[in-house]
Amino acid sequence: MRLPAQLSRHNPRAHKNTFGHVLILAGSRRMLGAAALTGLAAMRSGAGLATLGIPSSLNTAAQKKISNTLMTWPLPETSRQSLSLSAWPLILKKAEKFDAVAVGPGLSDDPRTQQLVRKIVTHISLPMVIDADGLNALAGHLECLKQGKGIKVLTPHPGEMERLAGIGKRKISDGRAMAAKSFARRYGCVLLLKGHKTVVASPQGKIYTNRTGNEGMATAGSGDVLTGMIAAFLGQGMGAFEAACFAAHLHGKAGNLAARHQTKTAMIASDIIDFIPAAFKSTIR
Repeated sequence: MRLPAQLSRHNPRAHKNTFGHVLILAGSRRMLGAAALTGLAAMRSGAGLATLGIPSSLNTAAQKKISNTLMTWPLPETSRQSLSLSAWPLILKKAEKFDAVAVGPGLSDDPRTQQLVRKIVTHISLPMVIDADGLNALAGHLECLKQGKGIKVLTPHPGEMERLAGIGKRKISDGRAMAAKSFARRYGCVLLLKGHKTVVASPQGKIYTNRTGNEGMATAGSGDVLTGMIAAFLGQGMGAFEAACFAAHLHGKAGNLAARHQTKTAMIASDIIDFIPAAFKSTIR
């Protein structure tokens, strides 16, 4: 794959806002690491700015955990230290300040957090990537995708796809491309079905099958990294299908480079982030 024009750095007058401000709504009491991985992956993938919207009581802990390139936005929380539905008015008021949104990594399954997710998906029109607990919040509420404005990228693994689409894992595994294409068309979204040879489907019926990556990437947080990469590409102005395809390709390439240095057995998600620059470099050549 060639580096898309939106990701090139050929404008000498560019500044950080030129390359997009990404809002990442992620993390909860036990899963702050998911927010950190998503945010750092977004910055490594060219986002000009990234803000983590996190439960307010976790802000100090998050500041210690995350990269110094990320900003935090403390938001109202539930008693379980996850984002609360009462954060909705604040998010809606400031939404126009951002260029793309990532929703889901480490959010928890708290019902009030899930209500917030559905509000965001229905009413925020920015380019959006939805993963993990964001997807779980949509299971049984897929009308949010049809009611919502703006293109959405959904990134389920087979188990999440089973819950979303209401079909068995065996049927999904036997026809991954067809399952992804059918869902994308029905709900007007881009569907990235993770796994061996990740499949990306567009609402118009386009299909891309990714050939990069390895089994060492089956590790906690790897999907959070992919979410951050997609969000960064959306924020830089890429179309949703192209952003998902290129992110899948680069994510896998970074994983292959990490495996060479760390081995497949010892690889962790942050290793994939460390090799995103090298993956970019190999694509530029």
